[in-house]
Amino acid sequence: MVSGFHVGHACARTGRGRGRHLSSRQGRALMFVVNVAWFFLSHRLALARAALAQGYRVHLASDVEDPSEAREVARHGIEFHRLRLARSGLNPLHELSTLRELGSLVRRVRPDVVHNVTPKPVIYGTRAARAQGTRGIVNAISGFGHVYGSRSPWLRQLLDRAYAGAFRPHNVRIIVQNDSDRAEVLRLCPAAASRVRLIRGSGVDLAEFQPSAEPAGTPTVLLPARLLREKGICEFAAAAAQLRGAGLAARFVIAGRLDPANRGALSAQQMADLTEASGVRWMGECRDMPRCLSEAHIVCLPSYYREGVPKVLLEACAAGRAIVTTDSPGCRDVVRGGENGLLVPPQDAVALADAIRRLVEDPQLRNRMGSAGRVRAEREFGIEAVVRAHLDLYGELVDHDARGA
Repeated sequence: MVSGFHVGHACARTGRGRGRHLSSRQGRALMFVVNVAWFFLSHRLALARAALAQGYRVHLASDVEDPSEAREVARHGIEFHRLRLARSGLNPLHELSTLRELGSLVRRVRPDVVHNVTPKPVIYGTRAARAQGTRGIVNAISGFGHVYGSRSPWLRQLLDRAYAGAFRPHNVRIIVQNDSDRAEVLRLCPAAASRVRLIRGSGVDLAEFQPSAEPAGTPTVLLPARLLREKGICEFAAAAAQLRGAGLAARFVIAGRLDPANRGALSAQQMADLTEASGVRWMGECRDMPRCLSEAHIVCLPSYYREGVPKVLLEACAAGRAIVTTDSPGCRDVVRGGENGLLVPPQDAVALADAIRRLVEDPQLRNRMGSAGRVRAEREFGIEAVVRAHLDLYGELVDHDARGA
């Protein structure tokens, strides 16, 4: 979903007290390197628009799943560059071709700051930017993903070395979204300690996501996520089947897109089999998340993916909905158990069912937790503060280099 963030209002706030820097940034080039354009549109568009308003020329290098993604990027005044990047797999010839293509692109654009998001862009984007003498590099770790949850030691070791190399240069700043990922970065590269910044997620537009009264009727439990096994889709279905079999009056809905390029993806046929067996409804991708949240009573994300901070949990907080999620990195950074939701062990369908039952049967508890979530969103997760932190970081890199430091 594309954020409705109001750029003009945010920039009026982000520029306050720093007018002397704004003119020095006119004409600076900022390049985002992201694995796929839809992720950029969902998670970084508000930031890119704010950078444009501050005078940056903004570029995006990414692959696309649909040509409309490139048109949507360009519609916002962002120059799009197609980068053929395989999100999974390590074919040496393909990976070398991607690295060369990215290096050539950085050489042509000559950005002042390269902002890399997702694993391959962090690793390849840092190498390409360093080779071209780019002034500043921002490496955003939005979770360490499926590889760090895998049992493949050689793959872990390979990725450890690659990440350490991407974190080491003095002109690199590393953004992490949770404390577990900060510890992981420092394990990989202790020398980066002073260059790590904690920004809890990509933020939520508090004006777009507003609390609303629960709808009348049977309680709806919504799981909004990409259709990956690691997002807890199968555990959710198992919990739903258990609760329906026990006679609990509730509707169970999954809202999410297929993601066939991800090695943890569930196929359309697998989703059809799963929903038929469990009684869960799969509604496809939700293109109006505020509406989907307003029609739900409970939001559930039983993820055991190595999350950064799941954006949908921030949105659920802002929408005033009680949450059931796992006690795992990223998820527990949004939900405090017993305050704005319930935490359960990863991959535990029985505990998940118990938590869902508790909230379905106690509307007062749901309302109390939903209100607490909104308060927390206002205090910690607003999009304006997230944008401001990123723009300050770009300015730190550009202005520091301009002084010859």
